[in-house]
Amino acid sequence: MILSQITDLVAICAKKGIENAILSPGSRCAPLTLAFARHPQIHTRTISDERSAAFIAMGMAQQLEQPVALVCTSGSAALNYFPAVAEAFFQQIPLLILTADRPAEWIDQYDGQTIFQPDVYGKHVKESFQLPDSSTFPDQLWQSSRIVNEAINLAKQFPAGPVHINVPLREPFYPEKGEPIIFPEKPRVFNLLKSKTQPTDESLIKLKSRLEIVQRILIIPGQQRPDSQIQNFLDQLSVKKNAVIVADTISNLQSDETITLHDHWLGSQEFSNSLKPDLIISFGKSIISKSLKLFLRSTQASHWHIQSDGNAKDTYQRLTRNIASSPAYFLNWLTQNLGPQNPEYYQSWHSLDKCVSSNLPPILKREYFGEYPALAYCLSKIPSTSKIHVANSMAVRYLNFLGKRNQEVICNRGTSGIDGSNSTAVGCTFTTKDIVTLITGDMAFFYDRNAFWHNYTIPNLRVILLNNHAGGIFRLIDGPANQPELEEFFETKQRLSANHLATEFGFFYSKVVNQEELEASLEDFYEDSLHPKILEIETSSVKNAEILKEVKEKIKTELR
Repeated sequence: MILSQITDLVAICAKKGIENAILSPGSRCAPLTLAFARHPQIHTRTISDERSAAFIAMGMAQQLEQPVALVCTSGSAALNYFPAVAEAFFQQIPLLILTADRPAEWIDQYDGQTIFQPDVYGKHVKESFQLPDSSTFPDQLWQSSRIVNEAINLAKQFPAGPVHINVPLREPFYPEKGEPIIFPEKPRVFNLLKSKTQPTDESLIKLKSRLEIVQRILIIPGQQRPDSQIQNFLDQLSVKKNAVIVADTISNLQSDETITLHDHWLGSQEFSNSLKPDLIISFGKSIISKSLKLFLRSTQASHWHIQSDGNAKDTYQRLTRNIASSPAYFLNWLTQNLGPQNPEYYQSWHSLDKCVSSNLPPILKREYFGEYPALAYCLSKIPSTSKIHVANSMAVRYLNFLGKRNQEVICNRGTSGIDGSNSTAVGCTFTTKDIVTLITGDMAFFYDRNAFWHNYTIPNLRVILLNNHAGGIFRLIDGPANQPELEEFFETKQRLSANHLATEFGFFYSKVVNQEELEASLEDFYEDSLHPKILEIETSSVKNAEILKEVKEKIKTELR
């Protein structure tokens, strides 16, 4: 029979709004697997590779903004969740991680599939919990239900994030043939009542007094999901020329009123002095632009960071105030209390942005075929309703270089690794019928090929694969680029092509090596299909580096 604490656990999950579970096969986790699989309100999927499974669950939870349950067996299976757990922690994405385990007396006794699982994720989860290994006594069932409620509440509480419940299980794992699994009709549930955090009237008076003596305000939104309310407040501030808003592509707050092409001039001393702010206001998570970070760290500006829990984030080494507030509340207050600013400061930023905006497209159009101009053309063909997943390394940097996007842009910038980009995009496809476009380099793509190793249809996935047969970003970094070991030990040259993968996993596939082939392939790339599609753009790593350098120099000439 299935332990009552396990049926209770799953019933609580359903009652508290968890509608999806990603399971990986195993024997020790069988009671959890069967309970989730048989619960009528929970949609379960099986993903064999635990590393991929965790990123898929994260991709779903990121879109659903609700916890997704993860279930695996004991031993190294739990360790394979770790990259996605860390990413979810720093991206503030809720996950409920359930790891089956041996009873405590068998750990470190040469028994199979045993490791030290309690607290295995350390500081990369909001908290770790341990269930009792039986429900023989009523108090044990009470303890289990209390732990499950507390864990799910914590996963949802701001800042959201992963929580871990380790579940020791004793044999027998399986019910008798034909034996039903009975869930409690009214599991014990307690919910967390949310409360809004906002500054006191006294604090706002002090802030307004400080605003009266600054003339050059720079607002930096970090990574977040699209938010029309916040976008409206930012646009109001910009239209009135009360602040300059600099928005990376992962902020999902780009508009005609925001600066989006800043990577093309920041870092150049000839512009720096006229662009330095008196006050930096930030909210959200990380930004992509290293040049923007270095520029802000070089200023003497004060820095206010807005975050609901008031947690300190001193990214620019200029932090002077942590403001415990939702960004929407604070920005609304700012639109009503911020007076006119230095008009020349506003003009300095916007004239540079407009210059790049008008000159970059024709410069790229005249370039040789390579990743940069090819991606610019691809972006013009991506439907406005598509979600864009972008891998780390050069793919996300190219996207940032190319400016304003209307689509939602998703990237694993919590830890900025390449290891789960495919899987996160697959998770996204499980939550929407809209097209999901994955833009990725070859290293990230082949590293995560098990993202496609499952039995579920993903016809709305489109993959744009930039294959230069190397880790091309290292050719653009002065350190490794100047070393004789560059090609073997940093670029890691490889000869793979996606055509075999496409055949194995049932993708439609096309490969292009020039502009004419690219234009032809994109004509029907976004038409409805029964299968996902891969467009492989094959280029030279050496040539890509030359193109990027040439474009930068041509833009600098126009800016002068």
